[in-house]
Amino acid sequence: MCIGFPGKILSVTEDNYAVIDIGGTRREVCLDVIDEEVTVGDYVICHAGFAMHRVDEDAARDKLDMLQEIIDKEIY
Repeated sequence: MCIGFPGKILSVTEDNYAVIDIGGTRREVCLDVIDEEVTVGDYVICHAGFAMHRVDEDAARDKLDMLQEIIDKEIY
């Protein structure tokens, strides 16, 4: 099973990488395979160091809230 996490884009570099925030953790992801243009402030689903596609903020927040609930309940 693969899991993708939503992250908010904080910055984008000239070489097509972005720094994203996933629930307070910052990661660098490659934008080479994303299916549409993204900018700072957009949310993207990320997996294995790649941004896969853009999602709207409400959907991203719902997923992050669900992830936090799982962490808080220690269900894994």
